[in-house]
Amino acid sequence: KEKKKAREGCSLPGSSWEERLANAVTPLWRLPYQEQLQVKYESQRKILQTLASRLKELGVDVQQPDGLCCPLQPVVPSPVITGYRNKSTFSVNRGPDGNPKTVGLYVGTGRARNIVCVKANHMENIPSKHKQVAQCYEDFIRHSPLDSCVLFHEGGHWRELVVRTTSHGHTMAIITFHPQELGQEALAMQKALLKEFFTCGPGRVCALTSLYFQESTMTRCSHEQSPFQLLHGEPHIFEEVLGLKFRISPDAFFQVNTGGAEVLYQAVGELSQAGGDTVLLDICCGTGTIGLSLAHRVSKVIGIEVVAKAIEDARWNAAFNGISNCEFHGGKAEAVLPQLLSSWEGARPLVAVVNPSRAGLHYRVVRAIRNCKSIRRLLYISCKPEGEAMRNFLELCCPPDPQKKLAGAPFTPTLVIPFDMFPHTVHCELVLLFTR
Repeated sequence: KEKKKAREGCSLPGSSWEERLANAVTPLWRLPYQEQLQVKYESQRKILQTLASRLKELGVDVQQPDGLCCPLQPVVPSPVITGYRNKSTFSVNRGPDGNPKTVGLYVGTGRARNIVCVKANHMENIPSKHKQVAQCYEDFIRHSPLDSCVLFHEGGHWRELVVRTTSHGHTMAIITFHPQELGQEALAMQKALLKEFFTCGPGRVCALTSLYFQESTMTRCSHEQSPFQLLHGEPHIFEEVLGLKFRISPDAFFQVNTGGAEVLYQAVGELSQAGGDTVLLDICCGTGTIGLSLAHRVSKVIGIEVVAKAIEDARWNAAFNGISNCEFHGGKAEAVLPQLLSSWEGARPLVAVVNPSRAGLHYRVVRAIRNCKSIRRLLYISCKPEGEAMRNFLELCCPPDPQKKLAGAPFTPTLVIPFDMFPHTVHCELVLLFTR
């Protein structure tokens, strides 16, 4: 009903491709913002109803008269509604006109073999600076004699572009390049041409703070697999959140909506009810934003993160901001956390905050949290609660299961608050408070 109403509301100027892209990436763009929030609220209700019914199947009856597993608060609006993204990823592929060197976002699917790359100039959620860098990158590769890399086995070199910006006016561009059979001399030439274009040529209008280049033979590469090579400028860009300064590396996780992140972190601090004797576990901590923003409330913060560069950033961020009660551990959470908690004496209360990727938490992480009696309060932040995170919720709340080595008392969903970190899309950042 909402979608039909939206379709009848207005239309984009320009081609139908622009409209198709907007509908695919930001399907709520036609709706007034308050109506967008209501659509999201209803979708979160359905997720909590599903969780309640699935827990009931496991013998845990937490269902309330409204069918939810716990109280659901209204969606907290984003303080910024347009151009809020501080990170955008642009692909290189065939455009609607057939040009294989088009920089934009995908419409269609690989399975249907109908992918078209459409420029993102009209997208409500992408800031103008990102669009400017994407256009300059497209201009550069269209003048390059090297082909774009659409399918790895068909050759070609120019691949995706990531643009990161901050409220300080910093701009980082990261270009992914498939080396194919190019030698070091030819690679050096391409890097020199890129640097010249963005520092002395037409691309200088972008005023890049950092220009990175990564040679990648895979869809995604970590810094360890293929180092990010700084071609120009500063190795990091900097952002401020809740009065703290944060350093950001090319592949470090940072909430995509900075203003929304401030609202989210303030709420997490209040929900944690952490006192001066509390130890905060910040699992999947990224550059340490959550733990560092709550460090003044607690006796100690322990952060865990798999991305090595992000851990470096987190440690730098703590030192730069004069925060001395934080320690950060690099490695997979499923390897690091059980080891940390196995030796926990339980003298001080533990509050855990988890903010995993869409893949959710590894089972061993859930098991370690569940079996640590000192953790009585858990905040789970999820951008896709209907996905793998749902499996985590059930593992946290199900009755003890010796076969799965879930010996600890189950958690109970206590409160849910959705945060609109992604206006115009159907997604929310959901904060679920679990207690026991």
